[in-house]
Amino acid sequence: MFNVGDKIVYPMHGAGVIVAIEKKDFLGEEQEFLILRIPIGSLRIAIPRAKATEVGMRAVCTGADTDKVLELLSGEMEEMPSNWNQRYRSNLERLKSGDIFEVANVVRDLTLLNREKGLSMGEKKMLTNAKNILISEMVIVKDTDSDAIDQKIEATIVST
Repeated sequence: MFNVGDKIVYPMHGAGVIVAIEKKDFLGEEQEFLILRIPIGSLRIAIPRAKATEVGMRAVCTGADTDKVLELLSGEMEEMPSNWNQRYRSNLERLKSGDIFEVANVVRDLTLLNREKGLSMGEKKMLTNAKNILISEMVIVKDTDSDAIDQKIEATIVST
């Protein structure tokens, strides 16, 4: 299913490339592991090949999808719980889904909320993480640098 050179997204970490497939002994059993290189944060992750789909790993989106993401980012903030704890849990579930559109919604909503009234420390960290996840996928799809994508995202999110 996944092979060396494939560009993938690993939920909660972002987009990267499968750089190797290695056999390793795990709990007395030999298993194949996909070795991922995620450029944002310089991460290197090993995922059991048999569990890749189960953990939400997927191929990167298309260029048309990134255009839809930019449309989403320019939209209005969705209604969110006023309680920061409920809002945090809701946004965390969206991020865990690995869906680029859900990640974009989190980035837009938290950015607008931050501009409006500020965020808790946990939500600020979540916004940074969500933005990095979004940037990492768009960098791979658009074949450009992260600063250009970051500026595009910031310019697209407009207060309403």
